Amino acid sequence: MALGSLLPLLTADAQVRVSPTGVNVFGQGATTVFLTFGGLTADQVPADAFWCGELIDARPDIGQRCDPATLFGQLPLRFDLSRPSGSGGFTDIMSIPPSVARRAYQAAAAGQPSAFFYVRRFTSLSGGRDVYVAVTCRLTSGGAGTPLALTDVRLAFDADAPVLALAPGEVPPALHADLTYTGTGRLQGRWEVVLPGEDPPSELDLLPEASVPLEERGNQRRYMQLARFDAFLAPGGRVRIPGPDPARLPRSVEGAYLVLLRVEASPDPESESDLGAVGAGTGIVSSGAVAGFALPTLRYLVGSNVSASDESPQRHITLLRPADDGSLVGAHSASFAWTAVPHAARYELEIERSDGTAVFGAVIGAGASAYHAPPFLAERVGANGEPLRWRVRALDDNGGELAISDWRRLAAAKP
Repeated sequence: MALGSLLPLLTADAQVRVSPTGVNVFGQGATTVFLTFGGLTADQVPADAFWCGELIDARPDIGQRCDPATLFGQLPLRFDLSRPSGSGGFTDIMSIPPSVARRAYQAAAAGQPSAFFYVRRFTSLSGGRDVYVAVTCRLTSGGAGTPLALTDVRLAFDADAPVLALAPGEVPPALHADLTYTGTGRLQGRWEVVLPGEDPPSELDLLPEASVPLEERGNQRRYMQLARFDAFLAPGGRVRIPGPDPARLPRSVEGAYLVLLRVEASPDPESESDLGAVGAGTGIVSSGAVAGFALPTLRYLVGSNVSASDESPQRHITLLRPADDGSLVGAHSASFAWTAVPHAARYELEIERSDGTAVFGAVIGAGASAYHAPPFLAERVGANGEPLRWRVRALDDNGGELAISDWRRLAAAKP
């Protein structure tokens, strides 16, 4: 057999495959779709991705690439959530920005085809030819027939304060999540809370379950569950999900809490990847309620002598621990915490006597809002039985004061 007749067979064997090969997308805004690529060799890695109106032959490379004259946009790095998956597979979250959808719609209105293309390029680490894989994107109204995907999520308390501050035991106001989405179907999930002292969630933890490969979905860290939700999303594009009963939010321990909206993968025929069809495993991966971003968190603070109605939260630091008249007993209790201040370059902790005589001071980097004092501090505080006071100042790069706390009393150490 001549080499020329072998070329089509070699090309077919080397071609990376994708599922689904075509999807309906919203023509007036953002759309997110879960894609599975298969057939990758050990030396192939994903490269860039583009949207365009027409394809051209990629020879001498493999597949079809975007016609440079019809480019609509490139996948932004901040939206690239791709990762290896399955057997020789690769998971890609195609997040179409509104700007790309707008250009595709304008081209269709001018007489061009109403479908455009998402093209992912794979390169070879051993010097082999690049492989281009295209997914057809069909413009629709974004309702039924479009993948169920979250395009914007906002969490908020029913309060005017930018950061909710509560006294211990105070019941917080109600909270909610406002969602913008495409498609239709069931949205299921749970509300969770991160307690003070717990390790914060990673970006992987904050992704909706449908945005991670199937084998990684069980690895997302779970926290204290407050409530579950199960809502049907009609093809309208916007919905408000009520939060858990505010009385269920923990508030007995002083510190910073994070409320999480955890969205689970739901069945959606428009968001299915056939692993067998692309050679990345077996079975169907359902990815309803996918999103191309980590979901936001909602913070609230619990501390003594704080209120949600503080007039100038950006100019005031709320002290969290120790409590007013709190006593330091040994090194374990010699710790201080306060609320973080945006744009602060560093913090200064000041401890002094009632006459203003300095007893102790420390400079803390901007990345921390807590300080563990050395063991000798407890002895110094209780050296003569005289109560002290402490406060925290936030400074900018030039040493200017951004915010300051009130003074808080510090009792003598107990014998």
